Amino acid sequence: MVFLECNVMLSKYFHIQIEKVNHIVTIWLNRLEVRNAFNEQMITELTDAFLQVSNDDTVRVVVLRGRGKVFCAGADLNWMREMVQYDFEQNYADSLLLAKCLRAIYDCPKPTIAVAHGAVIGGGNGLVAACDISIAEQNTIFALTEVRVGIIPACIAPFIIKRVGESQSRLLMLTAQRISADKAQAIGLVNVATDIRDIDQIVDSYTQMFYEASPKALEQCKKLIHELCKPMNLDDAMAYTANMIATARISEQGQEGMNAFLEKRNPNWM
Repeated sequence: MVFLECNVMLSKYFHIQIEKVNHIVTIWLNRLEVRNAFNEQMITELTDAFLQVSNDDTVRVVVLRGRGKVFCAGADLNWMREMVQYDFEQNYADSLLLAKCLRAIYDCPKPTIAVAHGAVIGGGNGLVAACDISIAEQNTIFALTEVRVGIIPACIAPFIIKRVGESQSRLLMLTAQRISADKAQAIGLVNVATDIRDIDQIVDSYTQMFYEASPKALEQCKKLIHELCKPMNLDDAMAYTANMIATARISEQGQEGMNAFLEKRNPNWM
């Protein structure tokens, strides 16, 4: 893939960095001094960044990565010290920030790719699970360690359970055991565990696949998956899916894609 430009945008952020190369936005966790552990400000910045790229028609793919030796070490210890003094209302408001951040990632209409390395601890697993595709460097360690410090992985739980199912969630959350990237791939927490030298090539290959697809179709496909994962009887699912495909067929990009296929040419989004 040929990169024509590279620029850092949205410089108002302090704990994350954002790069845009062509139509790919990479969001970097950038708190090296605490191994990219997150605090209230980082969570707020991440939420804002994902909301911005979600509404940017020039963005086709979003990649989430971490600077330094570790993807994310979970919650910042200094932030946790503050929480000890919080009452229920303060804790609730604080926890809701993380829940909204993960929802912003999960609901992003663009394809999202998480690239993990080093270690993914506690809430960092929620960031990985909320993305569409996750890639891990072979030596990455994953762990949900909350129960060891007397708390629970509550806000990330919906995304972990969606990702790996109830049985594996019980194993990870109750034992707090560390697992390898290969094990994380085996249970579905990550899609690909690979040598660090191959990660960029794998990200590029997924990006190329997304470039070849209609941006609107990708957005609607994500919506389709999200809705069908909710409880829905078969009759409602039949009506919903028929409505989705009928709408897609008469849409501008649907018409362009089908005509391009029949005329044996590339569609205009390529």
